[in-house]
Amino acid sequence: MSGTVWFVGAGPGAADLLTLRAARVIAAADVVVWAASLVHADVLAHARPDAEIVDSSRLPMEGVLPLYQRAAVDGLTVARIHSGDPGLWGAVQEQLDLCRALGLAVEIVPGVSAFTAVAARIGRELTVPEVAQSVILTRLEGGKTPMPAGERVREFARHGTTMALFLSAARSGQVQAELLAGGYPADTPAVVAYQATWPDELVVHCTVGTLAATVKEHRLWKHTLILVGPALAAAGTRSHLYHPGHFHGHRRAEPAARAALRGDPDSRVAEPAGRMPSETGASGKPGASRPVRTRTAGREPDRGDQPT
Repeated sequence: MSGTVWFVGAGPGAADLLTLRAARVIAAADVVVWAASLVHADVLAHARPDAEIVDSSRLPMEGVLPLYQRAAVDGLTVARIHSGDPGLWGAVQEQLDLCRALGLAVEIVPGVSAFTAVAARIGRELTVPEVAQSVILTRLEGGKTPMPAGERVREFARHGTTMALFLSAARSGQVQAELLAGGYPADTPAVVAYQATWPDELVVHCTVGTLAATVKEHRLWKHTLILVGPALAAAGTRSHLYHPGHFHGHRRAEPAARAALRGDPDSRVAEPAGRMPSETGASGKPGASRPVRTRTAGREPDRGDQPT
């Protein structure tokens, strides 16, 4: 007999950001494994009343392995809940290898990652046309897990595009130094987000030049994601996708608009009204430090590792 292990992305925090598939998998599981330090307890509302609930926050891999072995012997279905998306810093690959070696069927349910959740919270697109068309997901080198050769923040920073830094807030001074050394100007917009979508979330706008001071001012060191890049304060530019001169399998291009899109100087197409202005802080400059949402007064949060 053999069972199934589902690796379920719980999203960044808020239980209603679970996907429909994730909720169905949790509801069908005989055993639900979750880390109380990383996953909001509300996700357990989807579990069956008779399901076995296991908190893995204090267990090493050797503590979880017996659950997988029992699932293989008894034909159980296990929902292993991971924060954020299991494909990012989730230690999933080693678990997949273990489960397959036991003869278990394995499936992965993707989840909302913290970097997209933060983009949603601040109301920004991370890939603004003609400003940034790439997003770099990384962490600062020198932590508990060695970084491969060639993967350094300052090298990634040379691209000057949007970057999301996970697992790095504890060494904010080094993060700032690496970003500046890589070529981001000091006034490049940045966002520091603690516990995004949790009840005590804190989101603060700053710049690369004030990043370290902002992190230290709010005493953040874990559960914190950092976003940097010019797209965080850029006004929207006209996308070709929705331009009347653009065509695809479901829409024909308007001839005059097509000519204008291709650069014909004799053709003019009016731009739509209502373009959003650039985000500015209290000083009027893009990226100026300004809190968006603060934690409850007098409560010092538990700053465990942040969701991915």
